[in-house]
Amino acid sequence: MLPVQILKKTVCDIQDITGTACSIWNVDGNCLAHSGGKEKELSDFIKKLPEEEEWEENNASFFGVSSEEGLIYVLVLHSVLPEMKMAGRLGVKQLEGYLRLYQEKMNRNHFIQNLLLDNLLLVDVYNRAKNMHIPIEERRAVIMIEPKNPNDNLILEVLKGLYETSTKDFVTAVDESHIILVKMLEDREGYKELNKIAKYIVDILNTEAMVNVRVAYGTIVDEIKDVSKSYKEAGMALDVGRIFYEEKNVLAYDQLGIGRLIHQLPISLCDMFLSEIFEGKEIEFDEETLTTVHKFFDNNLNISETARQLFLHRNTLVYRLEKIQKKTGLDVRVFDDALTFKIALMVSNHLKSLQKSAQSNAKEETKW
Repeated sequence: MLPVQILKKTVCDIQDITGTACSIWNVDGNCLAHSGGKEKELSDFIKKLPEEEEWEENNASFFGVSSEEGLIYVLVLHSVLPEMKMAGRLGVKQLEGYLRLYQEKMNRNHFIQNLLLDNLLLVDVYNRAKNMHIPIEERRAVIMIEPKNPNDNLILEVLKGLYETSTKDFVTAVDESHIILVKMLEDREGYKELNKIAKYIVDILNTEAMVNVRVAYGTIVDEIKDVSKSYKEAGMALDVGRIFYEEKNVLAYDQLGIGRLIHQLPISLCDMFLSEIFEGKEIEFDEETLTTVHKFFDNNLNISETARQLFLHRNTLVYRLEKIQKKTGLDVRVFDDALTFKIALMVSNHLKSLQKSAQSNAKEETKW
């Protein structure tokens, strides 16, 4: 089915050219767009469709609009003057052209969705791409956009307006929480350019759509069959970023560092590691302590620079770091202890995420 905007534009164009009111109906007798006329009186005539493609009844001219699936619409011109036949036939050709283009677009969208989800056999990937004139050997990367408020259709429309003007890029959605951009890259373009595109998406959606998003991208692949790999990597980058890099709104799979490794640890291994590091004690840190130690790590364990950035006296910072040592037995001023403490914090965050996910799944199972 065509968007209502296209149907409305079509009836308005026909009326502007012919000076005759017209309307477009579906086969159930529902008026989808009109420029004036006796719509209520025509409904019964639409429901009793004759076999002809064109007919006249009740002082109106009727024209069937078909696709490969059969009759889709009925175009009605509210006149039976001879010249209306030509106008009606031209209107039908225009609508059928729209239907073909729309169907091609839907077919491409369906193909890209199945490609991302790895639902196609390799031979089907190549055959369908060839039939749809989609280049097989092109450098591409998947960029995944996660809005803070899911189900925001405005984001999808903005991105389609930005990137679907080209037949080389694809914008789609495979679930309610994420929008996917499959971006084609020129030979000279690499991860630096990909990062710029991701940052541009964050900025444009923030300024134009007033929406906050987090964007992640996978590695660049050379063939269309490997697009699903880049899609999975972008998804993992978002997952890892949600746990370990909350402050970042652009995430690259190849720059996730140790977070990518920790993200794959099972609950049992996380429990064992934390138990060994903290000697079986459950240790929690307040926001002040966490902010202090993260800033200390960001400044490469430099006490003076950290104190300056936090607007603290040097002795106050040292006191906070010594509190961590008393609580954990780890002196974060020493590199090895600092590394152990940082990994322990990341493992702890990962464990909390796993436990939260398990609780959420348990609730869903209880509902069913």
